[in-house]
Amino acid sequence: MNKKKIFILLPDGVGLRNFAFSNFHKIGKENFDIVFWNNTPFNLTDLNFSEVKIVNSKVHIVSDVIKSAINQSTLLLNKKIENDSIYDSYRFKPNTNGFKNKLKNFLVTVLIKVCTNKHGISFLRKCLNKLEKNTPYYNSCKEQLILHKPDFVFCTNQRHLSALAPLLAAKELKVPTATFIFSWDNLPKATMVVETDFYFVWSVFMKNELLKYYPNLKEEQVKITGTPQFETHFEEENYMSKEEFFSTYKLDETKKYICYSGDDITTCPDDEKYLEDVSLAVANLNSKGYNLGVIFRKSPVDFSNRYNDVLEKFKDIIVPIDPKWAMMGNAWNTVLPLKEDNSVLVNTIRFSEIVINLGSSMVFDFTIFEKPCLYINYDVTDKKQKAWSVNTIYKFVHFRSMFSKNDVIWLNNQSEIEQKIQLALENNASVEGAKKWFERINIQPANMASQRIWKEINTILNHG
Repeated sequence: MNKKKIFILLPDGVGLRNFAFSNFHKIGKENFDIVFWNNTPFNLTDLNFSEVKIVNSKVHIVSDVIKSAINQSTLLLNKKIENDSIYDSYRFKPNTNGFKNKLKNFLVTVLIKVCTNKHGISFLRKCLNKLEKNTPYYNSCKEQLILHKPDFVFCTNQRHLSALAPLLAAKELKVPTATFIFSWDNLPKATMVVETDFYFVWSVFMKNELLKYYPNLKEEQVKITGTPQFETHFEEENYMSKEEFFSTYKLDETKKYICYSGDDITTCPDDEKYLEDVSLAVANLNSKGYNLGVIFRKSPVDFSNRYNDVLEKFKDIIVPIDPKWAMMGNAWNTVLPLKEDNSVLVNTIRFSEIVINLGSSMVFDFTIFEKPCLYINYDVTDKKQKAWSVNTIYKFVHFRSMFSKNDVIWLNNQSEIEQKIQLALENNASVEGAKKWFERINIQPANMASQRIWKEINTILNHG
């Protein structure tokens, strides 16, 4: 019997780790003919994967304006419906450099004034779809679908404009479609660009979020599968011995290491100061008989030199282990993971005692290995951006999924870092709370997401 052909749509590189660099393909190929519909710079044939390269992926000249208007209008409408100003925090300051950006901002502003209501947003979506269906890109996608005849198109994230034309072409040809909600914080941010037949989410919690923000969807359209992003932590093929890991990255085998997980410059403009505060606390602990070091894993999309002075000042304490990502362009979403980073990340976690960061999902990565997370929860004295504050970060909607404040250990000021590190090293009580939080965010067991995704695809194809 011929296997059903599944197109895995990669509109950009953010889905590579989940769907190309995990065991997702290996699990699925037992029952399906899998082809990556590839709009990334990576040549997936190097991994012995079948692929169809997307060509001429140029969206309509006006589509980005409409997309921005949909996003802004949706956030404003959610603010009004829920009487919650936090949605304003998701509305980033627009780029005002150059005539094109100024024109775009003017058009978006006009559309927002007219369309910040359910009917207006629906109208904008129809306009966006119509624009994309009148592009050479849409026609080329349609031609590829006619040529290769897939039975199903699975989009690896819901937020990229380049995903729209391929999915509209599939809809035109009556090919069933689904999209994966890429991240735990995406739904409150109004990042839904595409409309598909089915939506794959991490958990019951995320399903309820999706149905709340998009009440036009039906329950049966939403499939709870978990996310493959945590699966590599369970795969022993990614594990290095302690000797190999410490030798590769010139770590001291007599030390215990704390992982400091960096944020991008938008999320945390003062991140280097927090790294300095943590390093000072570690130096004080070492003077009292501890033997600690800091592994610094910077944000993969941060190519700045803002940490250099701190790394030099504390070079006897901090060991930077950079993520294995590659810069393929100038925008944040063109900085893409390499397969080797699976091993770098999982072994950084395995050989660190705790993780410290500002509001990162790394809490869940460390929870898998029953290791506590410390969240930075104070503003530095001399902030780079006066309007920025940790208070805004922890008011974001996705943090409301926590069961209690005890799910992590909070660093509420610089003076308590030392004591809280001691607490985390000696008593990992926060881990039990973090486990419950993780269970709410991502259906368990966390290493079965790929199986669940393929099972749902099979059910859809066999039963609709």
